[in-house]
Amino acid sequence: MKVAVTGATGFVGSRLVERLQQDGHQVLVLARQPEQAARRFPPAAFPAVTIVGYTPLQSGEWQSQLAGCEGVVNLAGEPISERWTVERKQSILSSRQLGTEKLVEGIVQANPRPQVLVSASAIGFYGTSETATFDETSAAGQGFLADVCRAWEAAAEPVTAAGVRLVILRIGIVLGMGGAIAKMVTPFKLFAGGPIGSGQQWFSWIHREDLVNLILTALTQPTMTGTYNATAPNPVRMAAFCQTMGEVMERPSWLPVPAFAIEVLLGDGAQVVLEGQQVLPKRTQDSGFQYQYATVKPALAAILQE
Repeated sequence: MKVAVTGATGFVGSRLVERLQQDGHQVLVLARQPEQAARRFPPAAFPAVTIVGYTPLQSGEWQSQLAGCEGVVNLAGEPISERWTVERKQSILSSRQLGTEKLVEGIVQANPRPQVLVSASAIGFYGTSETATFDETSAAGQGFLADVCRAWEAAAEPVTAAGVRLVILRIGIVLGMGGAIAKMVTPFKLFAGGPIGSGQQWFSWIHREDLVNLILTALTQPTMTGTYNATAPNPVRMAAFCQTMGEVMERPSWLPVPAFAIEVLLGDGAQVVLEGQQVLPKRTQDSGFQYQYATVKPALAAILQE
């Protein structure tokens, strides 16, 4: 296949591009900063990658590059684990909603048109709860992140009217050497690791390799359509996650990070780590997808021993 990817230089996207090339696909990287993308994917190491500059919030010549691609993967979006100013919240929303609208516009106009769009969403769709369990049939929750996810997913829907297969992946907290783990490792190394906030909040996670495998499956498996939770089948509470991390690193996990300290750093953005939701990948498992890392201890062991 020839596959276009947005968000290709990010934590998940960069690994996806590597795997696509390894599997023999051609990759079109849509990059806001082509020079940065060229450094991440040098031609000598990535002969199957073509980089195209694009303006994700505006129509443009870049949309014509989608013609001839069999698949598109949409991973673009501004980071959410930062302080949410009014401007930041607008950027978080527009990068997902308007960015997806412009990508869909390009897909619909393309001739020949891509056959499948795999578009990211997030488990923030469900809102937060310490007691409820959510699967793909659960209704949207309340709050800013749930509103963003609803708008994000709605922006992708019009491709279906053009005969393009749509797969939406509601992604949990992605584990790999980088992302959330990179921020948590240092305190544990200094014997100062521990749960964040109450420790009772649910932590619905997925190993980066499983997420990339799920994206590749969604691209190539024509029976997959609609919404799937991109989370491991065994979510854990934050306290249990941090205890397991301490065991794997052979470090204690006793020094909690108080909620107010995170709130000082992130403001409203603190809810990403202080609140959570127990999300189960029912449709994902029913599709036959096989997880390489279904439980958290082997996942952390693989990451921390890389």
